[in-house]
Amino acid sequence: MSVQKVLPVLVGGVAVTPYESVQQLLSDVIADDGKVVPGMAIAINPEKVLKAQNDPQTHAILAQATIPFADGIGVVKALQKKTGKKCVRIAGCELWLDILKHSVKHQSKVVLVGAKADVISRCNDILTKQHVNVVAYQDGYFDNEDIVFDLISETMPDIVIVALGSPKQEKLIAKLRAIHNNALYMGVGGSFDVLTGNIKRAPKAWQNLNLEWLYRLVSEPSRIKRQFKLLDFLKQYLTNKL
Repeated sequence: MSVQKVLPVLVGGVAVTPYESVQQLLSDVIADDGKVVPGMAIAINPEKVLKAQNDPQTHAILAQATIPFADGIGVVKALQKKTGKKCVRIAGCELWLDILKHSVKHQSKVVLVGAKADVISRCNDILTKQHVNVVAYQDGYFDNEDIVFDLISETMPDIVIVALGSPKQEKLIAKLRAIHNNALYMGVGGSFDVLTGNIKRAPKAWQNLNLEWLYRLVSEPSRIKRQFKLLDFLKQYLTNKL
């Protein structure tokens, strides 16, 4: 049964698609024949919305996303307020693995970029054991982006997963799409570290209560300055300016 196409809405000037389930999103990524649809999936959270409001380059890059999804409870709440629907938060650190799982059947060519050398090597081992067709990978500690450009040109992948943190990963993806546009690109932040166990996600109970951000803050107190900046997002939400 086909899933109805969901149209994006603006949150603080950034387009975000109000998906009501992960399956609804996957229907935009996986074609009826099972192949991956080329495009650009970007997780949208309050930090990115605020960054886009003050940085035209970031705003322009986020606007290129074909799959802009809410990966932040603040964005989810804003979507619910605007649409009146029960939208869901979709964790990017889970979504990329769902996409790769679907890619196995067609052996879509996958390239991984980012993280430390030992981390991405372990990611490659984990994914290839799951029969994901990883054709190449490059750690995130490169001095010249040409290394990545050449890698993409040589392999012509179907899926490119970039773990460099925002907005660096989105800016690199925008450049890579200019070289090879026939692929699905997705930035995943620290997800390679999560997959290899270097970073632990919040317990399920915290995730279910939409308090994963609080767990990360407790685990990493240095994030407090970043959290204070989000008060501006809250102010815009409360005053209906998003």
